[in-house]
Amino acid sequence: MRSDSEGAMAEVVIGVDLGGTRIRAARLDARLTVLERVETPTLAHEGLEPTIERIKALIRQVWPAAGETVTGIGISAPGPLNPKTGVVVAPPNLPGWHNIPLGDLLHETFHVPVYVGNDANVAALAEAVLGAGRGYRHVIYLTVSTGIGSGIIIDGEMLLGRDGLAAEAGHMVMLVGDRVSTLETEAAGPDMAAQAVARIRAGEVSIISEMVDGDLDNVTGGIVGHAAQEGDALARSILARSGRLVGLGIVNLLHLFNPDIVIVGGGVTHAGDLLFRPMRAAIEHYSIDEAYWRDTLIVTPALGEDVSVMGAAVLAATKGGVEDVASVIARLEAMTAR
Repeated sequence: MRSDSEGAMAEVVIGVDLGGTRIRAARLDARLTVLERVETPTLAHEGLEPTIERIKALIRQVWPAAGETVTGIGISAPGPLNPKTGVVVAPPNLPGWHNIPLGDLLHETFHVPVYVGNDANVAALAEAVLGAGRGYRHVIYLTVSTGIGSGIIIDGEMLLGRDGLAAEAGHMVMLVGDRVSTLETEAAGPDMAAQAVARIRAGEVSIISEMVDGDLDNVTGGIVGHAAQEGDALARSILARSGRLVGLGIVNLLHLFNPDIVIVGGGVTHAGDLLFRPMRAAIEHYSIDEAYWRDTLIVTPALGEDVSVMGAAVLAATKGGVEDVASVIARLEAMTAR
């Protein structure tokens, strides 16, 4: 049986990451150390009810048998969603989900507070408390993969907006020629793949064709990234364009929020300098003054693939992200010093 020094029940939180491919769940102690972790395929195509039952089953797997008290459950879920009501609005990678009161459904089952947060927001929270953003008051987190998500910490608190829908940097609107588009549409993995396919079909030569055995329907942003790392000129030019566009998006964020640190993660960033070099060049060239970027750190995340499940746990530990991150860090440090 686990208990504190006075014999009271030890407090734990449970973090859940609901993704389009996998669901992860973990139980963490008051120091936010993982005690147990499990995962299962989402199988979202099977529909709403089976997916919710899988979430509940994972929570039950990590639920403490005795000696520990669960003080809250945090859920990282794809947006759009309303973290104030716990309602998942309409995630594109979860068929059949529309205005689902996920927080209430889980509270009715487990009878503890449940906090639901946008996956990129809670990842930002995790990095601010446990990762690369620890110790900074103004943190911006971007993830560039099949989409572009973001989370923003302003003066130690998560930026949510009126209905919890704020900080969607990937949906910054831009004009491309005569077409209205967004940063996500133009720079994320699917667009990189679409560009590669269009240029190969137009006659350009690329090792991408060999990598997919001639079936261009199988081209992904990840494959474009791998081809770029192998020196493929077509792939490198596509990655450079995405890096430049992400850099321009960051310029807007620097001008709006003047952060201490910008953390850029996601699958596309595995290409390293092939993405970061044009990104940084755009930041330095298009910022209205070097004061915006000179002392601003631009780094990759410190937390791995469990960043969202860790963020969900932090969400529960901060009662929905409303507690100042400095207070959370101070509490964790005090516990560690005991």
